[in-house]
Amino acid sequence: MKESGRRRKKTQVGVITSDKMDKTVVICVDKVFKHPIYKKYIGRTMKYKAHDERNEARVGDKVLIIESRPLSKDKRWRVSKILEKSV
Repeated sequence: MKESGRRRKKTQVGVITSDKMDKTVVICVDKVFKHPIYKKYIGRTMKYKAHDERNEARVGDKVLIIESRPLSKDKRWRVSKILEKSV
């Protein structure tokens, strides 16, 4: 049976590591997964560039990013909301 409507957009939670660009922030997302053969847990850090329209987010803020259409060569995510402000 074919699914009706649009597919759900992916979301990720991460911490901002850079806000030096205009309307763009770099977010580090930590992931933990189990190795398929060795059955040990491995941590990975992925960096994503996300669009921040109002330049509200700062380094150290915890944010929710949502998948979007390609906005530039590297930007495929948008900042949805700021979950925690850094001190």
